[in-house]
Amino acid sequence: MRWARTRAGFGRVDGDTIVLVDRAPWCEPRETGATLALHGERLLPPTIPSTFFCAGLNYFGHIEHAFEAGYKQAARPTRAEVGYRANNALIGHDEDIVKPYDFDGARFECEPELVAVFGRSPGRRCSPEEAEASIFGWTIGNDVSAREWQNSDRTFWRSKNSDTFKPMGPWIETEFHLDAAETATRIDGDERARFQTGDMVFSPVEFIVEMSRYITIAPGDVLWLGADAMVQMEPGNVVEIDISGVGTLRNRVVLEEAYQ
Repeated sequence: MRWARTRAGFGRVDGDTIVLVDRAPWCEPRETGATLALHGERLLPPTIPSTFFCAGLNYFGHIEHAFEAGYKQAARPTRAEVGYRANNALIGHDEDIVKPYDFDGARFECEPELVAVFGRSPGRRCSPEEAEASIFGWTIGNDVSAREWQNSDRTFWRSKNSDTFKPMGPWIETEFHLDAAETATRIDGDERARFQTGDMVFSPVEFIVEMSRYITIAPGDVLWLGADAMVQMEPGNVVEIDISGVGTLRNRVVLEEAYQ
């Protein structure tokens, strides 16, 4: 089942129609009787998390590429550790990614990521079974990265968290088979990267079990699970990230106007 979030609220995607409900889909919603046409409707990020978790360097190809590109700290992780991102960076399907006017680096890149959406808390020190049961569904993320800022700044505060740097959507898919999924990235319709979505260093369940030892996870929170590809973007490009079984997240890249 697919669940979308619009300006009118949450809704179940039924073919070309969004059937609106009265609350978040992980909260036993009821249909309101109102519907919207899917095509032409603005789709918002399917959740605004209380905490935005992310896994870094979770694919072997990403680790190798990052090291070769000059990120000398890149190494295979020995533990399923997470980082954080900022909600201000979230945008939805078909919204514009804005490249800051004063970013003059050569590497403005997208990273296609599978995103787990939590429907319940797994509890503290949860079992693998409790971790798996805590996942309500799956969506798609584009981890936009300004690499020169990432390498020069003390933190990821602007290289990963600038406004519009985290497209997410277009919806949440509850029926998904990780082992069968492939992730592809297209720029202006031209495929630039493809990889097996499930070929991760650590699985979603392994991350959740480790997180639950120290952190309370809430319904609606998200865990971005890393990428095995980094693709260059430029203003004017249309970026599409496709994960089989979930859907396609599409965004255009534009250049921010210089402030006076």
